[in-house]
Amino acid sequence: MSDAAPPARTAAVIPAAGRGVRLGPGAPKALRMLGGTPMLVHAVRAMSASRAVSLVVVVAPPDDVAGVRALLDEYPAPERTDVLVVPGGATRQESVRRGLDALPDSVTTVLVHDAARPLVPVDTVDAVVEAVRDGGAPAVVPAVPLADTVKEVEPAGDGTPEPVLGTPERARLRAVQTPQGFDRATLVRAHREITGEVTDDAGMVERLGVPVVAVPGHEEAFKVTRPLDLVLAEAVLARRRVNDGF
Repeated sequence: MSDAAPPARTAAVIPAAGRGVRLGPGAPKALRMLGGTPMLVHAVRAMSASRAVSLVVVVAPPDDVAGVRALLDEYPAPERTDVLVVPGGATRQESVRRGLDALPDSVTTVLVHDAARPLVPVDTVDAVVEAVRDGGAPAVVPAVPLADTVKEVEPAGDGTPEPVLGTPERARLRAVQTPQGFDRATLVRAHREITGEVTDDAGMVERLGVPVVAVPGHEEAFKVTRPLDLVLAEAVLARRRVNDGF
């Protein structure tokens, strides 16, 4: 027996309980096929490709936990990575919270990753983990510069022309990706204290007044939301298989 503290661990939580209606009718978005393999499996592989990640928690649709578990058993992760499936909630925030509740006490760093970002490179995952664990940042997001000029408008919501209110300085803007990385205690606090509409976990941490930093993201970590995104993802995957033997 030893009194030494257990080694710190990094876990990834993948909320995959949503339907993804913008991608069109069919299976839930996370279970759509990409290169003959469900997107969720690609996302789990992307997290487990990092040697820093020892546990992946998949938050599944509440009515299909057994099905998702069986699916992931068909595509096992590397032996060094444990995979756990838990039921999700009615909202993304509730699903992430349930994933957090499933983590063992030894986990000190948490990644939250979109199942719909199946092709994030391992270097991006490692950069986020390193910034949290070694850089001491309580919250880290991968982000890429915007290629397009952005306009702030007064939303109409009915398809009519929308008045432009201003043009933010593009050099100061970034498109944020996942995985987002957190000191576990900080993320747990954010989910305990922040309520209301949120678009990402880093935004919740910001509302606590806790600093969030950005590290370089990657163009291949885009989110598969619409049918055209799926076409692009297929092209990226095909190129990887030819060039890298992926």
